Amino acid sequence: MTSFWVWGIAFLAYGIFLAWYVNWRGPLSKAEIETLMARMRASNVGHGDRDEMPVVQHFLEADDGREFFMLNVIRMADGEIADPVTGKLRPAREMMTGYTRMFLPALFARGGHPALAARRVGGMVDTWGLEEVPAWSMMGYVRYRSRRDLAQLICNPRFGGAHAFKFAAMPQTFNFPTRPMIMTLAGPRIWVGLSLALLAAVAQIALLLSALPH
Repeated sequence: MTSFWVWGIAFLAYGIFLAWYVNWRGPLSKAEIETLMARMRASNVGHGDRDEMPVVQHFLEADDGREFFMLNVIRMADGEIADPVTGKLRPAREMMTGYTRMFLPALFARGGHPALAARRVGGMVDTWGLEEVPAWSMMGYVRYRSRRDLAQLICNPRFGGAHAFKFAAMPQTFNFPTRPMIMTLAGPRIWVGLSLALLAAVAQIALLLSALPH
């Protein structure tokens, strides 16, 4: 019976995971929004067009404290482009690493992560009502723990130089926040819990077998 302690460790590990993955602070307060918006306007990091600031502010003011997913549709630059720092010609996908190697660790630290990324493998289908459709290269679906985390990432001064790599690699893009209506893919809450349960079950069986008389 002493082998059941492995389940205690599994529950503790899952609790630590949820403490990191879930927003326990609730929606943004009015004071937080004012502070964050002031920081964004002062740093001008992440949004080259100040006309986007009212959109961001409205999104923060409508905060419900829940997670959301940012849809990104991207057209990568064709051929090789000049590195913003060295001027050396590099492929656009390689150029993007100058941004992602700074952005992704900060995103993970705040409970966010890429949920889905897919490259285009065919032509445009069912497209109408548009005068011109860019030759989109790929799409990304990024999970954010909360709107607070998004705002803090936007005004993080560390990304000031990193955005130059993103702008160089992606001449065209659009993105907007979403909340899934149907999600058939298992998220980390499920597969992390199942993985810990499987490890605990295997560990318990191994301990019980080792305790049997030989």
